[in-house]
Amino acid sequence: MIRLILFLFTLLLSHCSINETASLWKNKETEIQPNIQKLFEENKNIITEFNQDLKIDLTNVKTNTLIFNNKNNFGFKDYIGKFKKIGKYNFSKFDDINQLDFKPIFLKDGLIFFDKKGSIIRYDKNQKILWKVNHYTKSEKKLEPKLNLFLDDTNLLVSDSIAKYYSIDINSGKLNWSKNNNYPFNSEIKKYKNKFFVIDYSNTLRCYNIIDGTECWNLQTENTFTISGSKFSLIIIDNTVVFNNSIGDITAVDIESGLMKWQLPTQSNDILNETYSFKISKLVSDENSIFFSNNKNEFYSVDVKTGATNWIIEINSNLTPIIGDNLLFSVSNNGFLYVVDKNIGKILRITDLYTNYKIKKRINIEPIGFVIGNSNLYLTNSDGKLIIVNLSLGNVIRVEKVSGDLVSEPFIINKNLYIIKNGSIVAYN
Repeated sequence: MIRLILFLFTLLLSHCSINETASLWKNKETEIQPNIQKLFEENKNIITEFNQDLKIDLTNVKTNTLIFNNKNNFGFKDYIGKFKKIGKYNFSKFDDINQLDFKPIFLKDGLIFFDKKGSIIRYDKNQKILWKVNHYTKSEKKLEPKLNLFLDDTNLLVSDSIAKYYSIDINSGKLNWSKNNNYPFNSEIKKYKNKFFVIDYSNTLRCYNIIDGTECWNLQTENTFTISGSKFSLIIIDNTVVFNNSIGDITAVDIESGLMKWQLPTQSNDILNETYSFKISKLVSDENSIFFSNNKNEFYSVDVKTGATNWIIEINSNLTPIIGDNLLFSVSNNGFLYVVDKNIGKILRITDLYTNYKIKKRINIEPIGFVIGNSNLYLTNSDGKLIIVNLSLGNVIRVEKVSGDLVSEPFIINKNLYIIKNGSIVAYN
């Protein structure tokens, strides 16, 4: 097992892949949707503004205080902050990291995060450490495991990048149970009743029992044997879990039986050789449809029950879209804000958020993630800056420097905004 873990870890660092041969692939019976229709003609990228003077009416959009949501539908958050730093939660810096795609566990009286050796840290609301525990061996610590966290009542569920998963008590940090998988995990964690779900690098959805970590069932989709460039996403709607894999397949599975309900391939077989460069956003649902986009210039709306494609429009983005009433908001990988009618897939407005950057500089900048407050959009970028945008008008209000290095997507929790830097989580009011 240790040899397998070391091999996979080396593979992760080097971004290498094993060339697939035809004999390795299993034939899978899937329901392929035949009636996919693009609403726009084929273009590489939309790089011009559209209806930029259109004012978007946001009076009917409601804010919320959600921390967890099985449909990834967090919508507009309650935040009218001044964006002034009010605190910092420090941890040891990660080494050899190219993205901060992690999410802390936010509590009413603090938060929980981890450091470069896999130590889990609970902080109080004044940024003081209440406890710090590490449930890894000496050799495992050297692999610097990256953790995915999920709060289940008073227990914290953890899956990591070295194929380990376990549960600890959040009051003490004491280990409840610990188990190992054959492959590292590469997704967020979702929970339904007494089960939790996570996806590993073999494109396999795994269902585990929360009480003791035993596996209930698993479903493997096509495995490319190539490391994905982005995390996989999953959502839960009623008794169905829907997830994506590294080649763009969207699969719906019955929660109790683990049997496939439907599968929608979104990419041709050519993507098998481009898995690392292929990136897809998180899946988001309003209960009727599932929305997601990718860096192949495709934004999808898919029917929840059947997997049939409602519409496809051209938006080149692997950032998580946000739903507000009947509107969808997305930011493209070249810095354009899109406002879309989610019911029919009609683009209402496109505005350039990188207008303050010179052309030579903006080609080296990418958006990291965004969140929407009461009336403003907050976008973090690869240059360590945060852009604050008036969402109704689409104009940039101000640009703030958060870091000179990597930053995470922004999070709005309990009327504060948080951004992860390498070595700290910064809180703003």
